[in-house]
Amino acid sequence: MFTKNSILTGRIPLVSLCCAAFTLPLMAGQPVGTDLPLPLGESLLAQNDPTAPATGTPSTPDVQAASAEVVPSIPPQVAPPIPGPAKKSPNVTINLINRLVAKGILEQAEADEMISQAEDDAAAARAEIEVTQGAVQQIATVITNQQLGTPQDFGGGISLAPGFAAPDGEEVHVTYIPENVKAELREQIKQELLSQAKNEKWLAPNVLPDWAERFKLFADIRTRYQGDFFNDGNDNTGAFPNFNAINTGAPFDVAGTQFSPQLNVDQDRQRVRLRLRLGLTADMGDGFTGGLRIATGDSNSPTSTNQSLGSSGGNFSKYAIWLDRAFLKYEIGGLPDKNLSLSIGRFDNPFFSTDVVWDEDIGFDGVALQAKYPVGKNFVPFIAGGAFPVYNTDYNFASNQPAKFASDDKWLYGAQLGTNWKITKDLTAKVAGAYYYFDGIEGQLSDPYTPLSSSDAGNTDATRPSFAQKGNTYMALRNIVPNASNNFGTTNQYQYFGLATPFENFVLTGRLDYNGFEPFQVSLIGEYAKNLAFDQEAINVKAINNRGSTTTGGLTNYEGGDTAWLVGIKVGKAVLEKRGDWTFGIGYRYVESDAVVDGFTDSDFGGGGTNVKGFTIGGSVAISPRVNFGVRWMSSDQIAGPPLKSDTLMLEINGKF
Repeated sequence: MFTKNSILTGRIPLVSLCCAAFTLPLMAGQPVGTDLPLPLGESLLAQNDPTAPATGTPSTPDVQAASAEVVPSIPPQVAPPIPGPAKKSPNVTINLINRLVAKGILEQAEADEMISQAEDDAAAARAEIEVTQGAVQQIATVITNQQLGTPQDFGGGISLAPGFAAPDGEEVHVTYIPENVKAELREQIKQELLSQAKNEKWLAPNVLPDWAERFKLFADIRTRYQGDFFNDGNDNTGAFPNFNAINTGAPFDVAGTQFSPQLNVDQDRQRVRLRLRLGLTADMGDGFTGGLRIATGDSNSPTSTNQSLGSSGGNFSKYAIWLDRAFLKYEIGGLPDKNLSLSIGRFDNPFFSTDVVWDEDIGFDGVALQAKYPVGKNFVPFIAGGAFPVYNTDYNFASNQPAKFASDDKWLYGAQLGTNWKITKDLTAKVAGAYYYFDGIEGQLSDPYTPLSSSDAGNTDATRPSFAQKGNTYMALRNIVPNASNNFGTTNQYQYFGLATPFENFVLTGRLDYNGFEPFQVSLIGEYAKNLAFDQEAINVKAINNRGSTTTGGLTNYEGGDTAWLVGIKVGKAVLEKRGDWTFGIGYRYVESDAVVDGFTDSDFGGGGTNVKGFTIGGSVAISPRVNFGVRWMSSDQIAGPPLKSDTLMLEINGKF
């Protein structure tokens, strides 16, 4: 047998309860379903109902007593009572308890106590949920009111609006948060709350498996009209060799009668261009993440993912997709102002910079360390550094010789130190100094030899750039010995070309943001770069381009330089988040020929590369939360060498999803 205590402690199965309900009438000798005398049934109900008036009838015994003692005392002709109907409730648990009371298995007082305890537990659970939801709503209100500049009183004289008077006469100021930081914080808070809501079941249960929720997809697409327009006074007599075309193809015979591949400097061009980027990141747990991105592109150029429509064979032919990013990353901290990360693979630019040194599309191969940590209330210093392979020698170089040449690998070693500085509540600054050492990137003169054909390699051919735009100064790499086989230097002068100077860049970068015109931001941007390894006299001896019109000793003078700088101002919304948001900017740059490596700098201004000066003006406006329209006009002049002037117009529609 079971007792009422076993029922209360939950140690009897439901089937036992059901059996008890059917067994009680049978134990009294009454067939199931037989009507009971009304008075006896009413007396039992009254005994189980504490609100019923007293009748003098003894209290109902427990189940065990009913089966062992009460049944024998009932005359055979008298049947046990049938309990009255159970009380009804929209709550399943309460209905179950009431039915146990109605069956006589549970006393009403005990049932009332159980129901009361259950209601208290439910009320406590609802209170916890309301507190959590209230905290979420308060965070959302704080962010919204801070963005709109609306005072939000939290009691105690604390207000979000700067200068809002507290009840006690004191003034409480809350640190100003710039628009771009607010957008980042909103997204971060939203993701954290969603994650907590799913884990703690605030929201509906996860509809995706755990492995799928670790992945985040992102993509963007851009269509661009680009018009390039050249000045009539540009020198089109063969003064602008296309060194990239030469170095990525067969060597050029400088003693021949044909022009080398040349850059276009006199014919306007109009193109419609497309860029698509699709990527994902994966949370691997314990601070590890991984990511990849694929992108379009006319070629494997490191500075452009643009695909010109109608090119690559035309006739609606398909376009190539390139692996643009692939990396593993480990992070500790993960906060906007407190973080340590280590990345390996191919990843985004880890340095704070403008496009004077690094084009916005460039990806870095290698390993990079980044860290930031606040010092006091107004400074967040940061560091970045790493080692990056720029070129790795072909494993079989030279391919047509049994004895191979030594490696001519090229590496970039970079380090940067800077800080974010909160000057006032409306004025913030970010400044940094960087040093970039390019190991082995300059060209090297080969050992003396005599090539018998264009395929006879020199032992320093690998020091030529594997990618170049234009502007840097170049030198001939092959030390060709004149003899009878090349008509004593008048034929078979097959050449490749390398950079005439080594590169060690010292770079200062700064940005000043003023947010006193909220929601608009005014930003002043600047960068200064100098090639510390530049030696004009040494370059003058071997330079084959960037020479002027003046001569010394029968040789035109070298006019290249080692300095670059940029200044610009930008006004508008820091982040285009809704329809009608806009931004506008204007800037001027001066980039001498050998200030930076032309293969990695901006690919748009002046057709890409160095040895350019001029201005850029443009702006963008959001036509939906995820689509914006932009226009830019760029005008450039060459600094050293023959005249070359060009203008570029770009009309763009950008979408992200």
